[in-house]
Amino acid sequence: MKKIIIRTDASVDIGSGHVMRCLTIAHNLKLEGCNVQFWMEPHAGNLIDYVAQQGYETIAKAEQADLYIIDHYGLDMEWEQNIRPYTKKLMVIDDLARAHDCDLVLDQNVVPNFEVRYDELVPKHCIKLLGPKYLIMREEFIDARQQIRQRYQDIQRLLVFMGGTDPTNETMKILTSLEELTFAHVDVVVGNGNVHKENIEQICHERNYHYHCQISYMAQLMQQADFSMGAGGSSMWERCYVGLPSSSTIVADNQLITTNYADQLGAVINLGWHEDVTVDTYKHLLNGLGDIDVERLERIGLQLTVTSQPNAWLSQIMELLA
Repeated sequence: MKKIIIRTDASVDIGSGHVMRCLTIAHNLKLEGCNVQFWMEPHAGNLIDYVAQQGYETIAKAEQADLYIIDHYGLDMEWEQNIRPYTKKLMVIDDLARAHDCDLVLDQNVVPNFEVRYDELVPKHCIKLLGPKYLIMREEFIDARQQIRQRYQDIQRLLVFMGGTDPTNETMKILTSLEELTFAHVDVVVGNGNVHKENIEQICHERNYHYHCQISYMAQLMQQADFSMGAGGSSMWERCYVGLPSSSTIVADNQLITTNYADQLGAVINLGWHEDVTVDTYKHLLNGLGDIDVERLERIGLQLTVTSQPNAWLSQIMELLA
């Protein structure tokens, strides 16, 4: 049995996206008969217990393995070189086009020149899995894409998800902007790492909104929604993948290029950098939903995320392990 160690982290500052997409990879590798472990640090807002609940052992220091998978902006090429003695192969998941010492790099983002931006940043032998062909998608999203429903201009069902930890507290801005507006159904999703979750839950209860915390049925909510307000990053591509028209707020530096480009292509509405996005920004968006071409957003989002084979990265990883 091949042993794989995934080095990633979640925290109040880092967010939960790295861990959640690594769990998708872990589930797929487990089905292939691999022994997958997670190496995570106990930061405030970590998901160590959640990963354990998903059935994975967590470790606290380097161990020997057949493959290390690294998904971490805080670890660089020097760290990768230092871990080499512990592993036969090394894979990196990145969004930022940094230099790496690895045997396989996966960057699922659609950005200008995504096909070539790692050419001078990784070893010649490195396998490069780049762009939307290699989106990391949970099974629920793959299923949801097969059941796209027709959406109409009359937006009655709203979904709010600003990331697992929402470090810039966009959810509260949105709830404030909704005070004088009425929608037939509002879903508000937060992660366990959101420090404002109790306050958010209380507001949702008072307004009869539907509150969800650390869920495993996000694709179902996306299927049912008419429009979503979210952050950039992995969840933006998930919304595009299931054809959900949405706005994106840039809440971290790594989301800047991808969110701007997705907006240029017409797949999302980019509201801009979180410090410049105010309650009035969200209120203006919500008041103008009737003027948004939701069919165009849906169409372009679906076109942008077309894959010939869902989770095509899996076979490439298994070949690396052979």
